[in-house]
Amino acid sequence: MKVEVAAATDIGLVRDHNEDAYLAQGPLYAVADGMGGHLGGEVASATALETVARVLTDAGIDALADAVRQANRAVYDRQADDLEVAGMGTTLTAVALEGSQLHVAHVGDSRGYLLRDGKLQLLTQDHSLVGEMMREGSLTEAQARVHPRRSALTRALGISGDIEVDAFEVPLRAGDRILLCTDGLSGMIEDRRLRDILKGRTGAPEVCATLIAEANTNGGVDNVTAVIIDLVAEEGDNPAPVETDISSAEPALPPEKRGWFRRCFGKQ
Repeated sequence: MKVEVAAATDIGLVRDHNEDAYLAQGPLYAVADGMGGHLGGEVASATALETVARVLTDAGIDALADAVRQANRAVYDRQADDLEVAGMGTTLTAVALEGSQLHVAHVGDSRGYLLRDGKLQLLTQDHSLVGEMMREGSLTEAQARVHPRRSALTRALGISGDIEVDAFEVPLRAGDRILLCTDGLSGMIEDRRLRDILKGRTGAPEVCATLIAEANTNGGVDNVTAVIIDLVAEEGDNPAPVETDISSAEPALPPEKRGWFRRCFGKQ
C-alpha cells in the first residue's frame, strides 16, 4: 500500500496565537493541543511531539505508548522548572504505521477517526468531562457541543508525573482514510458532516483544506489542526517496509516560534 498524507494547522478566527502542533513524517503522525497561555501551550505541544519522535527513533514503533509517557514526563518537568510555563499541558493523539497495523496512543480530547467503506469510526475516547458524561448517557453529542465545561479535560500530558495512556492497535487495509484532529475541528464539525467530507473522492490535501475551512466557517473558536492519512492500493506491489528513522521530524509551529523550537531541540 502507498501512503498519502496531508496536514495543516490554522489559528482559527478567535484566538490570537496557535497552541496546536502536528507531526506528519512516516511512520509517525500526531496532533497535540497545548494549553497554558501564550507561551506555555506552544511549548507543551512542541515538547510532547519532539519527545515522541525522539523516543521512537531510538526504540522503534512498539515503544509508542512509552514514548507518550516520556512526553508526559518531559512536559511535566519543564513546567515544574520554568515559572514562565508553569501549569502548561497538552493533549496528544499519535499513531504509527507498521505494515497493515496502526499503533495508537492517546491522551486528552484530540481525536483519531477511521473512515472505511463509507463508515466513520471514532477510534479514541475523549478524556474530558463532557466525554465522560456522554459515555454515561447523561449528555447527548449536541448538548456536549454547547456545554459550558466542554473544554474541561480529565486527562492531559504535563499535569502529573505519571499518565495513563490509551494504547491499542487497529488493522488497516487499502482504501482506509485516517483523520487525526484537535478539538478545534471536531468541536466545530459534527461527525455526520465529517464523514461526508472524508468520503469525498478528493485527495488528502484537498480534504484537509476543506475541513479546516469548514471549521472556521462554523465559528473557528479554537485553533484547528488536521492530519489525513490515506492508504492507497498499488497493483502488483508488496507493502514496503516502514522506515523508523524520524529523527528529523519537527512539529508544525507558527513561523515566529520555529526558531525557538530549533534552539531548544538542536534543529538546524
